[in-house]
Amino acid sequence: LNLPQFVQLLETFVGEDISLPTVKRLIAFIKEEYKQTEEEKMEQLEKVHRISRLAQRKLLLEALFEKWDKNASGFLDLEEVDAVLSTFKEGMEKEALRKAKKHFCSCYPQLSRVGKLSPKAFQTFLELVASEFSGDEDEAIDNLVEFLTRSVERSHMECLQNFTRKKWLHNIQQAAETSGASMEPVYKAVFKALSQDAEAHGDNKKISAYIALLEENQLSPERGQILLHYVACTADDAPYVLNQILYRDMKGVSFAAVEEGKPIHVPRVQLHGNIHFWNYDRPVEERKGSLLVLPLHDAHWRVFGILGLDNLRDQCGKTIFLTHEISFYQGVSHAFSKAYHHICTLENILQMTVTALEWLYPRAPSIHAVIMYLVEPGKDKTCDYALRKVITTDNTGQKEIHSSPVLLRKENLLRDYLFKCVDSSEVIRTSVCGEYHIAVPLRDLSGKALGIFDISIGHHQKLPPHEHKDLQKMLKIAQAACCEILKISSEDREPTYILEAEHLPNLRHAGILFYRFMLQDLRECV
Repeated sequence: LNLPQFVQLLETFVGEDISLPTVKRLIAFIKEEYKQTEEEKMEQLEKVHRISRLAQRKLLLEALFEKWDKNASGFLDLEEVDAVLSTFKEGMEKEALRKAKKHFCSCYPQLSRVGKLSPKAFQTFLELVASEFSGDEDEAIDNLVEFLTRSVERSHMECLQNFTRKKWLHNIQQAAETSGASMEPVYKAVFKALSQDAEAHGDNKKISAYIALLEENQLSPERGQILLHYVACTADDAPYVLNQILYRDMKGVSFAAVEEGKPIHVPRVQLHGNIHFWNYDRPVEERKGSLLVLPLHDAHWRVFGILGLDNLRDQCGKTIFLTHEISFYQGVSHAFSKAYHHICTLENILQMTVTALEWLYPRAPSIHAVIMYLVEPGKDKTCDYALRKVITTDNTGQKEIHSSPVLLRKENLLRDYLFKCVDSSEVIRTSVCGEYHIAVPLRDLSGKALGIFDISIGHHQKLPPHEHKDLQKMLKIAQAACCEILKISSEDREPTYILEAEHLPNLRHAGILFYRFMLQDLRECV
């Protein structure tokens, strides 16, 4: 038990109307009666030490990754890291490095195929290398970190540039986590990061940027199975680019970037001959500049769209995108991919939740209303997190999808039970103004609350037994489906389809997922 869970356990045990002297007697009793053997104490200390050591190692390796990732691309080159490590101890550990690399390639087949190291993969790779050395693993990690830190040098200007770029990339992820599952703030953060970098580190270039996502071509299938749908762009380009469709049989290099999975840089578009110009108002003689098309990769390294940039609006001759700019733009594409899939995951969880609530309402008419909240990071130092109301349903089956402002703890004292539910990640039962509520956490893979069900049962202290049983079943299945959605979105899992309907393109997988787990639960009970 952590501290909030321990406090909640005692509050549940003593009830709401307990007197202060009784609480004091209970505390005195626990202090007197709680005994811990020397063995238990040592086990607890070792556990705390182990957790602290792993946390310190994670921070150390994250800082090392940041130092190596000088242009904030979000990845390191596997062969470059391997080449430097091969000189460790004057090449005496090459055999250990070979074994570690072989093991790593089996753990991360997609990343090893493209020769990239994400921060998580970088940590895994160094831990595998250290495990092949003789002696203490922690000491080996420390020696590797010290060696790799000395192997890369950055000027003060490079460090400052890297810090600024990392801040802009962080803003993209923050936009995703505080947007209420909306893509618009993410698009704005992406284009702001690109324009700020072009101004600060790109010789004040004037750039255009656009994002296109791959979609199944149902409009004109004879022109190719897939198309690129331009879903967002910089403001000046919206009249020409937004919601445009690029087919395979049209001019352009975007599909080549999709197929190759690598950036395509066209330094002088006027000399290329295979560029599609969306802005038909721009005279032919002004169609000069550079074009960069970056593929967008998901967690499994599959391409799902493109991020494009050009500087045709800049007529000052600053045309070529430099290597450090292209590396940072790759970092932006990676940050956008993470943000995009974070929101896709939230949308899938919300769709699954709607399905779960639709299943519940005819079976539990005593439930007056259910409100679903998402937990979002706090935007300032005064609060760790906030709650955003996203779904409301009542016992008639009516549901409402919200995009409401967030709730802060200090401004919602009557809803403090919701925040206690997040703190403890445990079920909270309480009465507010004579109405009984059950707050139930929807947990992520680490056990922390990512959402809250606020279940109102009116003036009844508890539900009828059969309704309570159905509520418990719904919550159990919803939690299982939520974990499956989160596993699919991680870089460690491919989706698994069991029901035939999950394969159909016109049906959302997340909605059916609830019924899949319900069916599996029924099979286990038979």
